[in-house]
Amino acid sequence: MQTIKVAEAAALKNPHKVKVSKLYDTEHAQAMHITLEPGESLKKHITPVDVFFYVLEGTGVVEIGEERKEVGPDTLINSPAKIPHCWYNESDKVFRVLVVKVPRPTESTKLL
Repeated sequence: MQTIKVAEAAALKNPHKVKVSKLYDTEHAQAMHITLEPGESLKKHITPVDVFFYVLEGTGVVEIGEERKEVGPDTLINSPAKIPHCWYNESDKVFRVLVVKVPRPTESTKLL
């Protein structure tokens, strides 16, 4: 059995310049853990595959296409492939979200 503690997972260099750790990566799916400190955000981007987000901690604002919504812990958000999306932490607390991409992308995410 393989186990991974999020706190011990190595942070990946990324164009968003925020803390991102890869937790799972197979030919079928990929899971990432994102931590946004107060005031941090992702750059708006398009993912070539379906993605779902699961909020672990804090409150964040998710923008998918033309929709924008504040969400909190224990919320799952569906983000269809090829739709621009973004996350913002407009709070004064840490925001953590699990990102699952299915199937595993074979092309890169496109920044807008």
